[in-house]
Amino acid sequence: MTDATRNALRTGTVLFLFALVGTAILAFTHDQTEPVITRSQQAEKLALINQVLPASTYDNDLLASRQDLPPDDLLGTRQPSALWIARRGSQVTAVVLEAIAPDGYAGDIALLIGIDIDGKVTGVRVTAHHETPGLGDYIDRAKSAWIDQFSGKSLTDPESKRWKVAKDGGAFDARAGATITPRAVVKAVKSALDYFARHRAAFVAAPPAKEKKA
Repeated sequence: MTDATRNALRTGTVLFLFALVGTAILAFTHDQTEPVITRSQQAEKLALINQVLPASTYDNDLLASRQDLPPDDLLGTRQPSALWIARRGSQVTAVVLEAIAPDGYAGDIALLIGIDIDGKVTGVRVTAHHETPGLGDYIDRAKSAWIDQFSGKSLTDPESKRWKVAKDGGAFDARAGATITPRAVVKAVKSALDYFARHRAAFVAAPPAKEKKA
């Protein structure tokens, strides 16, 4: 065996050992940090859900109640979305739905919508959007309280024909010069209420034993 061959084998062995040790360190780090990251993500998700559904309305493990919903035109979804079912004791008290307003000024507006068992909105939050800063982004709760006007509303309050922005003769305020975005949100929230009304019986009948981890 020549010196060059021995050097090449020695270098290859050293590199292999470095790779092996590096992989082991990465695997160990991942195993140690993954539970912490998962807990942090779950805490953030629950905090967001609690913005649309008061914690006093349920006593079950809300994150564990998560179910996947197939794409549905009423939810504006083109991919599976999430549903969380809130309970007090054995009684379903509310649901939280993911929905999309597909006709925002700058594209899709992702929403999280809480609806109590009587079909009233408990809260709405925008979770993602691309609306113009300083113009259409007032739908974001961090920018203004505009989104709060949906709380307490239902399919009958206001009546169906008034589920529009005020400029169109409806019951929901919108800022002058930026009405496309709120129109999309108003339409999406009403559609989510329609979806809930159609599936309410199934939500109420959903057994706690079927709950699964998020």
